Amino acid sequence: MVGRRSRRWNADDPAQPGDAARVDPVCPLCERPIPPRARSSLHHLTPKLKGGTHRGTVRLHQICHSAIHARYSEAEIANRLAEVDALRTDPEIARFLAWVRGKPDDFHAATRMTRDRRTLRRKI
Repeated sequence: MVGRRSRRWNADDPAQPGDAARVDPVCPLCERPIPPRARSSLHHLTPKLKGGTHRGTVRLHQICHSAIHARYSEAEIANRLAEVDALRTDPEIARFLAWVRGKPDDFHAATRMTRDRRTLRRKI
């Protein structure tokens, strides 16, 4: 997208906050370590479009972050999934977590939007 910068964490960038004390952070969603070379990104617990701020962010594996946004709209995330525990107990995310926990810590695969969300988008 033009005009937007990626906020992915780069393990080689010493300017990241808290990096000096960083020892393989743990993804709060899947509870697997995030190795330095793994893809990861910041997830706004309350989406920025719905008033979220940088303080309300958590670092997730990119695949975990993509799984959330492939299944839910910004409004749904803001209204009922704005906490990690709420995400973990959601049936669709729980099914994803059961699958991804058996993968290596640096595993990444493309994530597609769910069929229900694609259908809903076409109607809008």
